Formats: sequence, structure tokens, C-alpha cells
Amino acid sequence: MKKLSTRTRVVTGAVAVAAVGASVVGAVSANAETPKAAPATAVNSDVQNKNTFQSTHLTVEAATKAAQASLDAAAKAGQKISVAVVDRNGNVIVELRGDGSGPQSFESAERKAYTAVSWNAPTSELAKRLAQAPNLKDIPGTLFLGGGAPVQVKGAPIAAVGVAGAPSGDQDEQFAQAGVDALNK
Repeated sequence: MKKLSTRTRVVTGAVAVAAVGASVVGAVSANAETPKAAPATAVNSDVQNKNTFQSTHLTVEAATKAAQASLDAAAKAGQKISVAVVDRNGNVIVELRGDGSGPQSFESAERKAYTAVSWNAPTSELAKRLAQAPNLKDIPGTLFLGGGAPVQVKGAPIAAVGVAGAPSGDQDEQFAQAGVDALNK
């Protein structure tokens, strides 16, 4: 086999790179066309109802209304709080840190809301259950102190309001309940 000069190898390599580049550009431009519509069977397919369920969720607007009502109730009482509203799965919908609230209150409000929705009960009631089941406090993300109130539809939890930052759990829960009550107005 004949040995190629450096110049020939460089030119041959450049031609190869140009050819690969042109094919990539061609492939990209070919794929940049408007995609064709999916087959009608894919568009019209439907999961059977036995494999699904429907649930009720708060809107962001409703969650914001509840959070603001909690902040307003606390402000009337001269308290600086944080408030969290979570959905049925414990995911935060809205979280507001009140002016002047303590740094721990933000996370505590979220954990109280998560706890209230998880057990569908005010956290002050759940705190009483710790005497019979002290291991409950070890469940990640929970906080068994007064200040969480569930939002229910037909007795089932769909959300919860959690408040933290007032001097007592009773006050926190009073402000959380004010948020829940605002949803009924």
C-alpha cells in the first residue's frame, strides 16, 4: 500500500468531515419539516375508566385566597406568620412568607399542611395521637404541632392550609382555619 503524503491525508480528512457535515445538515433540515399528524387511532384512543379516577383539586386562585385569608387573620391579631397551601398529594400550591415571620416558619407551615392533608385532620388533633403512637413523628415531611387544617370535599381531603410563626400552635391553627373558612365564602 502506498503511503499518502501529509497534504493528501489533510485534504482527504477535510473532504470526509465536509461530507459528514453535509449529511447532518441534510438530516436536520429533513426533520425540520412540519410533522405529520398522528394516526387517528392514537388520537382517539382512551384509557378504560376502570384504570382511572377523578379527583378534586384547589385552583391556584383558591389556594392564594386561603393563604391571604390566613395572613390577614394573623395580621389582625398582630402576628407574623408564614402559610402554605398543599394539594391532596402534599405538593405546595401556594406558600407565602409573611413580613417579619421567623426563618423556621416557612418550612414548618409546609410540613403542618402536609401532615393535615395526609391524615385528613387538624394537626392539633394529630399531636394528641403521638401519646399512643410516638413513631408517627418519624414520618418524613410531617410536623405534629397545631397549625395545619385540612380542606375537605364530601369529607375527603383535597388540600390543607398550614400556618407557623405565631407564639402557639393554637393560634397557628386558628389562622389556618381562617384560610379554610375563606374558601366557603
